[in-house]
Amino acid sequence: MNFRLFLSLLLVATLAIMSNGVSAQDTFSIVAVDTITGEVGGAGASCLDDSAIAGGVLIISDIIPSRGSIHTQSYWHPTNQQNAHNRMMEGMSPDEIIEWLVANDIQNTPQKRQYGIVDFDQEGHPRSAAFTGTSCHNYKNHIIGPNYAIQGNILLGQQILDSMEYRFLNTEGSLAEKLMSALQGAKVPGADTRCLNEGTSSLSAFVRVAKPNDHPDSLWCHLVVTSTPYGVEPIDSLQVLFDQWLIWTNINERKLNEASISNVFPNPASQTFTIDIKPVYELNQATIRIFNNRGLLIDEAQWQGEPIIFNTVKYTTGIYYFQVSGNNMILDSGKFNIQK
Repeated sequence: MNFRLFLSLLLVATLAIMSNGVSAQDTFSIVAVDTITGEVGGAGASCLDDSAIAGGVLIISDIIPSRGSIHTQSYWHPTNQQNAHNRMMEGMSPDEIIEWLVANDIQNTPQKRQYGIVDFDQEGHPRSAAFTGTSCHNYKNHIIGPNYAIQGNILLGQQILDSMEYRFLNTEGSLAEKLMSALQGAKVPGADTRCLNEGTSSLSAFVRVAKPNDHPDSLWCHLVVTSTPYGVEPIDSLQVLFDQWLIWTNINERKLNEASISNVFPNPASQTFTIDIKPVYELNQATIRIFNNRGLLIDEAQWQGEPIIFNTVKYTTGIYYFQVSGNNMILDSGKFNIQK
């Protein structure tokens, strides 16, 4: 059995319990993309669990590998979600998708909805947008960054969203690790105010990330806590599941790194560094992009069979990431250090 599926089923089986249902799907969540790896993902939690609707908060999440991530929340409706999916597949930007959804709400009540959407444009640049209707339950708001959108309603206050953003931006590691950390930033009793009496932030939680070549039904990271016993924090339960998944992932990625097609040297570098690519996949040319630790593109070069030497004049001391793409796909990525 697939390891991720096994863990998800195990947690559902051991933690499932009946809780009081709710009438509206209110939640806090984040959607984000990684410009270095091409990954897209999202994470969220809500005082809504499996007893109210199958999957709990998971219903808000729609991830389209290599394209983007959509969260449709607050009085969630499957038709609105499907419409958002269809518009992204047609090539609309996040702003355009939200404009379309507001104009074409299935129940003509767009001000009850909340959306967070991120994607890549045709050149691989991130785009983000969010919408919070005036009729969403207070406290309600959203935050937009270059490659992320954070949104929530029926919240304890703005501090929940601010804490999620801070943790997302200041956590080192993969997109999955940043998303998990963002949820931890909201782990406050009553973050979703309906859960205050239980002393938890929420009743269900998830984190999901897709690599560019993933199938939509088999994502690289798909971890869900659909319900928890009374007083048990679902974000903590999700963290346990995430830590187990991360161990498994790191073991497998170390094996993959042994077969990496690219090499950076010296590492750390001071004045110059070189990136060389092995001639695999019948590869004759490739694009090498360099990003800083905020995911911003700072350098780019075309590889045509010979090692590429980069000058570090415009680089500062710190961690940098490289991405190798060719044959219409991301072939490799990694990180290196600059020390001056």
